[in-house]
Amino acid sequence: MTSSNGKPFGSVKNLLKRAEKILKERKKLKQEIRVCAGPGCIALGAKDIHKELCKQLDDHKKELEAAGLELNVTLSEKCTGCHGMCEAGPIVTIEPEGTFYTGVKPRDTKKIVEKTLLKDQLVDPLLYQLGHHRGGGKVKHYADIPFYSLQLRVALRKVGVVDPTNFDDFLAEGGFQAFAKAIAEMTPEDVIDQVEKSGLRGRGGAGFSTGRKWRSALRVKEDRVWLICNGDEGDPGAFMDRAIMEGDPYSVLEGMMIGAYALGATDAWIYVRHEYPLAVEHLQMAIDKLTNAGLLGENILGTGMTLNVRISRGGGAFVCGESSALMRSLEGKVGEPRAKYVRSVEKGLHDEPTVLNNVETFTCVPAIIDKGAEWFASMGREKSKGTKAFSLVGKVKHTGLIEVPMGRTLREIIFDIGGGIIDDRPFKAVQTGGPSGGCLPAGKLNLQVDFDTLADAGAMMGSGGMIVMDDHTCMVDVAKYFINFLIGESCGKCVPCREGLYQLYDLLNKITNGEGKPGDLETIETLCHTMEVASLCALGKSAPYPVTSTIKYFREEYEEHINDGVCRAGVCPKLIVYHINDDCNGCEVCRKHCPTNAITGEKKKLHVIDPDLCISCGICKSVCKFDTIDIMSGGKIVSRDVVA
Repeated sequence: MTSSNGKPFGSVKNLLKRAEKILKERKKLKQEIRVCAGPGCIALGAKDIHKELCKQLDDHKKELEAAGLELNVTLSEKCTGCHGMCEAGPIVTIEPEGTFYTGVKPRDTKKIVEKTLLKDQLVDPLLYQLGHHRGGGKVKHYADIPFYSLQLRVALRKVGVVDPTNFDDFLAEGGFQAFAKAIAEMTPEDVIDQVEKSGLRGRGGAGFSTGRKWRSALRVKEDRVWLICNGDEGDPGAFMDRAIMEGDPYSVLEGMMIGAYALGATDAWIYVRHEYPLAVEHLQMAIDKLTNAGLLGENILGTGMTLNVRISRGGGAFVCGESSALMRSLEGKVGEPRAKYVRSVEKGLHDEPTVLNNVETFTCVPAIIDKGAEWFASMGREKSKGTKAFSLVGKVKHTGLIEVPMGRTLREIIFDIGGGIIDDRPFKAVQTGGPSGGCLPAGKLNLQVDFDTLADAGAMMGSGGMIVMDDHTCMVDVAKYFINFLIGESCGKCVPCREGLYQLYDLLNKITNGEGKPGDLETIETLCHTMEVASLCALGKSAPYPVTSTIKYFREEYEEHINDGVCRAGVCPKLIVYHINDDCNGCEVCRKHCPTNAITGEKKKLHVIDPDLCISCGICKSVCKFDTIDIMSGGKIVSRDVVA
């Protein structure tokens, strides 16, 4: 972590020498085994896999040396951050071949060592299986899997590659080369010019020009400017920033260090969502190591630059993702937003000039400085440059973490990278931008994903959450769910948001309960418009998007709920009943699982559901292996979306 004599590096030259030495050592490696230690894989036993792998390597030490693979000389093993394809975990890869093993168990490590490392043979059961729509077959290398081959990683370039706890590993992958270049070869003005020319826009949701924000702060700077990294990722289904903080904390800090150099900032905060303890652990570990190495603190690398970085854990308030509310929280005050005419670059934290960017934005900065603004600007679209990371979740086959150039279509992301809809059911909608984002229908699948195009369609980029829905989804229920979520997250400071959310939820709840009446949709639209124009912050202004977008694209579902008492998706409990059809063979499985004893019948004879006792929980349908339970709504059988 420090220079060869154990002291802080002291100069840019010493840092680069250390990096060169490590790189030479790493070039001797013939093979490297990477165990994914993202949250999903850890939950499935990744730590146990790594522990057992180390044991197997030790047990086969002599055989490995005879094969020319000596641990830590020509062979290494490590835990990395999230590899992205969460549904395939736990994941183990072997480099440089790119061998990709999925669903690994601790007991599989013996075969991996004995067959793959010692005999250069593949463990066939662990290989990834392509879907039938792609011809089926096993895939040996992750570069041949569309989920990976169709991506282009900038913010995620080192996630899944480096050991987040190992500084030398980060240096070996080109870490801190950009920071060294910035402070040794560039002026602060040069840095801001490069960031501005790159076209980098904030990846936290608003999409404001990063270079322009930095330059604006410099114009009003007097004694100091604060630097804040927003890691308060509160969107349901979003985990891009989490993956970066956990899997590549040094890139986050390097981006902040470059920003601090450009702005002359001496103090910085990283505001991390409270539910991300591993991110806090890895970030704090990185801060401590960089401080000991003389890369943080006073007189960094002998340049006279000072930067102190601290971590603050958010209290779980979604509204603190809004910049001014976050700053109030950092000050120890209630996390409430300020009026938008107060600009944070002029009066932010402690009423002093403040620059706030999110995790993904800061992580892109070193890549821009290292490879140049033109390189970054060559990707993406005219007004949305570069790439964007997304968390792809919901009813999609390949859930996980992805990154693509701006301008990729929703169809390419969901079907080419994501593999399509689970069980090959019809696609219905995708929500982008978190709980305040809009829901886009199948007719918008060819929409190019960028800041402005999504906004024009009634959705938003947000931080990058992308929730895919199939034909099992009731869009009225979806809108109600997100409004209910936002009720609990609104700070309540302004009337349009505080009262508007409750009024919206009440109307939506009545509609899903079959109590809607003519004129409700018009009332809802009026409420949404009022919230959009009169709310104080982006939470209230964008909160109606799930409602307005679903009314715009799925208005017939609202009308069916109101006029016909029909939920075509078979989701809303008050509008559906369960019925056992004549194909029932009397297996009794549904009867045994019914929590209210609403099902009666003798073995091997037709069973019956008592509608007065049935609570429409759906357990009977989920356990029936013969598809003999129908969902009825409005007197008709509904598949879970289409009226029969």
